[in-house]
Amino acid sequence: MKIAFLGGGNMASALVGGLIARGFDKNAISVIEMSPSARERLAEKFSVRVSTAPDAATQGAEVLVLAVKPQDMQSGLASMAGNVRGKLVISVAAGITIDALSRWLEGHRKIVRCMPNTPALIAAGITGLFAPSDVEPSEKQKAETILRAVGEVVWVPEERLLDPVTAVSASGPAYVFWFIEQLAASAVALGIPEAEAKKLALHTVLGAARLAASSERSPSELREQVTSKGGTTEAALRVFDEEKMAQRFRRAIEAASRRAEEMGAMLGKGGDGKV
Repeated sequence: MKIAFLGGGNMASALVGGLIARGFDKNAISVIEMSPSARERLAEKFSVRVSTAPDAATQGAEVLVLAVKPQDMQSGLASMAGNVRGKLVISVAAGITIDALSRWLEGHRKIVRCMPNTPALIAAGITGLFAPSDVEPSEKQKAETILRAVGEVVWVPEERLLDPVTAVSASGPAYVFWFIEQLAASAVALGIPEAEAKKLALHTVLGAARLAASSERSPSELREQVTSKGGTTEAALRVFDEEKMAQRFRRAIEAASRRAEEMGAMLGKGGDGKV
């Protein structure tokens, strides 16, 4: 499988690095990138072919990965419409619908939309994927192979579900970082030195996530195991209930999902997504 990337930023770099780390032939990867510094970095770090415009490597690729910024996608595809015939196109750009991409690619419909997240940068990501009926099962497998190079994958049955995927997993790392901040800040407020507070908070979240990922028990069961009747955990969770934290958190996720839908509508019209 030969793969061409349009855009050589962080996500493209993560995918290229992840593929090579899994034994993928670096000579089968090419990257189109306008930034001289980014081209130099990619060539030096991964020894892949880099160029400023579609070339023979792009034409010969079976898969084209769209990894430019959402606001630059329409202009970036202006030179690509004639280079996608017969190719599987994979978009990792947030918000831009398959209809918009197809319109900018002169009706091409073999497109898989993906929503990765930033832990992909350390091969610990999770990506939501959607493919229309135009995409064959073998092509879906190619998309999955590429995205699995940076973590786990989840297929969704409808494209609209990529908006809540964006709200949950793409934005999700920010919620986790915020929780780590608050846990550490609370520890400092109770007298624990800052460095130790940060370490306690960080490793508590890291350890809990690892335990949840490796356990056959559900998160609610694991929570109940930690919660002794009349104990310290129960005291904290009671405050969460009194403050209706679950309902507030759900409203926050719903707000993020609505915003993803709004941005997609704006970007599909050629805007910058700032509503």
